[in-house]
Amino acid sequence: MHLFHRSNKDNNSMKNGVQLIAVASPQSAITEQFRTIRTNIRFMGVDKEIKTLAFTSGNVSEGKSTVTDNTAVTFAEDGKKVLLIDADLRRPTLHRTFRVSNRVGLTTVLTSDKKEFVVDDVIRPSGIANLSILTAGPKPPNPSELLGSRKMEEFVKLISQYYDKVIIDLAPVLEVSETPTLASHLDGVVLVVRQGVTRKPNIARTVQRLKFAKVNLLGYVMNDIKASNGGYGYGYGYGYGYGYGYGYGSQHGKKNKK
Repeated sequence: MHLFHRSNKDNNSMKNGVQLIAVASPQSAITEQFRTIRTNIRFMGVDKEIKTLAFTSGNVSEGKSTVTDNTAVTFAEDGKKVLLIDADLRRPTLHRTFRVSNRVGLTTVLTSDKKEFVVDDVIRPSGIANLSILTAGPKPPNPSELLGSRKMEEFVKLISQYYDKVIIDLAPVLEVSETPTLASHLDGVVLVVRQGVTRKPNIARTVQRLKFAKVNLLGYVMNDIKASNGGYGYGYGYGYGYGYGYGYGSQHGKKNKK
């Protein structure tokens, strides 16, 4: 297992969105792995329900948006009322994935002077039963200030009253400053790492920053696990990035690794 390859930014997901494997191939082995991630997260919430959940990574192009969106789909198919939020304001993908306008979104809420807003003005159906989406919205000049604000914290608390699960795609921890701050106010966070791209020192630095912010780090997902058949898979693990989790190989193209 080689974890010291140089990471290159992949802008494909920003242009085309990520692959909703759980929608396109619901019976595939890869989709079953996303369901396994869902199940493991549910087990982690036995004592305290994990209602607000986020996925993040250390750096860009490590597959976090693909894992976030597909896991959200599996929660929705399980009958949960889910809101999927794109909080990666610098590299948003959700509007591309679901082919909707990004004219309004999360930044619209956070920059508004209104004390109240109409939910239907910013949150829209995804086309998938039980799943609603909130895109990032217009790119702001001050994403750090917005996401690290008290208003963002209050918005998540407010909106979580109307959904069984609020799932957030957070910006990479080592790329921006606001992710640990926002993550500390959530019930749980899952770290996404990519085989052959994510470096061990970066995992250590990412975990250190999250733990310093007192984030409830549930575990990690390793994606792009190489299999003998040439495909890739996903694995879920519980340590903090040093003993890697199990994975299953499946035939699948290597695209959209944001």
